[in-house]
Amino acid sequence: MAVELFIQHNSTIQFPVVEEGARLTLERKGTPGKLEFTIIKGPGLNFAEGDPVKLTVNGTAMFYGFVFKKKRDKGGTIDVVAYDQLRYLKNKDTITEEGLKASDLLKRIATDFRLNLGTVEDTGYTLETIVEENQTLFDMIQSALDETLMNTKQLYVLYDDAGKLTLKNINTMKLNLLIDEETGENFSYESSIDEQTYNKIKLAYNDEKTGKRELFIAQDGAKMNQWGVLQYFEEVQTKTGASAKADALLKLYDQKTRKLTIQNAFGDVRVRAGSAVVVALNLGDIVTNNYMVVNKVTHTFKDNEHRMELDLI
Repeated sequence: MAVELFIQHNSTIQFPVVEEGARLTLERKGTPGKLEFTIIKGPGLNFAEGDPVKLTVNGTAMFYGFVFKKKRDKGGTIDVVAYDQLRYLKNKDTITEEGLKASDLLKRIATDFRLNLGTVEDTGYTLETIVEENQTLFDMIQSALDETLMNTKQLYVLYDDAGKLTLKNINTMKLNLLIDEETGENFSYESSIDEQTYNKIKLAYNDEKTGKRELFIAQDGAKMNQWGVLQYFEEVQTKTGASAKADALLKLYDQKTRKLTIQNAFGDVRVRAGSAVVVALNLGDIVTNNYMVVNKVTHTFKDNEHRMELDLI
């Protein structure tokens, strides 16, 4: 396995000696890609915060980002944390816009904050208004993607593809990769109604002209009897489409959440957060033999081996 890591300082490209155990962590929502590694301080090694870092595995560029943290000890090693471009989406701003799609919003933010764009698929749905005050860029984009999901049933994933911000429909991210009892060393499985499960949706619209409040409710009586009332509440800015939005939210949230963690699986350079892999496992309450989405993946390169830990939903 050929793992290559370089740091560029000004115009000098350096290939430092990396101790075993570089880790690359990628998450599906609201978190930048993170590369952690330890290098041995050698003669002539010189780098600073903000310097570019690139990780290539067997010829595939897996990460391109920038040094954000350095920590050294008297033993002569330096712990480094680098993040990809998504780190800059933690910046806060205020935006008021009309008639943009989520993909347009991403392009505009990329221009304003000098970020490199790769493939940005057209999200197709035009948002009536975008009003975001003092919000992170991550939250702005996620809100636009959430609204697109509710109105079109299409889920998009934002990620950094080795230095290029990329937005893709999750349906295009399926891999012909099987996870079963042979390929994963261990797994843990959790089903829950504790987070992100709602069987009653209540949306409120305040009509400023009449001073009255209108309510739009969608609920599942059978699940309310089974689980008790688990209510989602939101104030909406317009009553247009509010009833359809309540129905869409109920469809999205009226179910158990299932989380599956696979430990120490054989590594695959194609796997990133948002990828879908085939899982064939007996989990007790269900036997899976279908695609599950990678919510988070940690790739570890150690002892000339590539392993990964997967959080699947």
